[in-house]
Amino acid sequence: MFRPLEGVQVLDLSRVLAGPYTAKLLSDLGATVLRVEAPWGDDTRGWGPPFTEIEDEQVAAYWTSVNLGKSVIRKNLKIESDLQDVRKLISDSDIIIENFRPGKAEEWFHPWPDRAIVCSISAYGNEGPRSREGGYDIVMQARSGLMSITGDENGTTAKVGVAVIDVATGLHASSAIIAALYRREKEGIGAKLTLSLWDCALDLLVNQAQNAIISGKNPAPMGTSHPNLVPYRAYTTLDGEFVIAVGSDEQWKKLAGALRLEIPVDSDWSKNSQRVEERKLVDAIISKSVKQLTSSELESLLDGIPCATVNSIKQALSDPHSIERGILSSTLGIKHVSSPHRFHN
Repeated sequence: MFRPLEGVQVLDLSRVLAGPYTAKLLSDLGATVLRVEAPWGDDTRGWGPPFTEIEDEQVAAYWTSVNLGKSVIRKNLKIESDLQDVRKLISDSDIIIENFRPGKAEEWFHPWPDRAIVCSISAYGNEGPRSREGGYDIVMQARSGLMSITGDENGTTAKVGVAVIDVATGLHASSAIIAALYRREKEGIGAKLTLSLWDCALDLLVNQAQNAIISGKNPAPMGTSHPNLVPYRAYTTLDGEFVIAVGSDEQWKKLAGALRLEIPVDSDWSKNSQRVEERKLVDAIISKSVKQLTSSELESLLDGIPCATVNSIKQALSDPHSIERGILSSTLGIKHVSSPHRFHN
């Protein structure tokens, strides 16, 4: 297996999800990851059920999702001898990832080795009126506006079903670290990188943020619908929920023909902008058609049009496509989702 970061040592001093996920991504690419936890372990070891057993300890599935494959070292950073041990690990590492409150790592470990790439992750960054505050993913979903556009238009506020801001921060952090590694290879110097959940949350809003900037209006929650595309949502079938995602006018033409939609004679829905204007009527006509069919019938009927049954997680993991692609791996006897990286010569 191609391991592009083989020989690179990462020291993971972070806690919870964003930092550990960053280190996991680097491990997936072949880096060796040493993880430092307090003697009592990371908080997420207890974030269950469900739990599984590792070295005679009951550990939450949450912890295993981002920490399997790392070598864990227990150190109490309030004890000077342990602090000195970690400083030695820092001097031996290429990459250090930390998410202590801003300034704490500098207090403990400054100066950093010249060639080290230090990635500091915090809730709000080192500058600004909230820089001293902490925050979990759900706090960021609320404050960033992401929660205001998530959920049903007539329902209560909802959060995204996974800690998407933590995950996005990990993705940004890992790509920044790899860029810094590339520069070090060319110029021989390290780097200090700072990322905040706040910045990554706002970046995650992409088209919705731009919609607000250009229109001056706040986007609203729309359930499974899309603010700029119609049809692009889940519909109820005879046996469940089914997503139809039309991203072009050509796809709309195919959909209308396949479902034999009864389009009003006074409506021209050949262009997406027209369908967005008459969203409720378009959705009502499609709903009337699909509710008479099963999800499997729809999948056959809509060949060539992006669509899918709304699966449970267990259904997705056991899907024949997942099985053929080897989506599950095992570490320490514990099954987990495989790295999505596929390298080919």
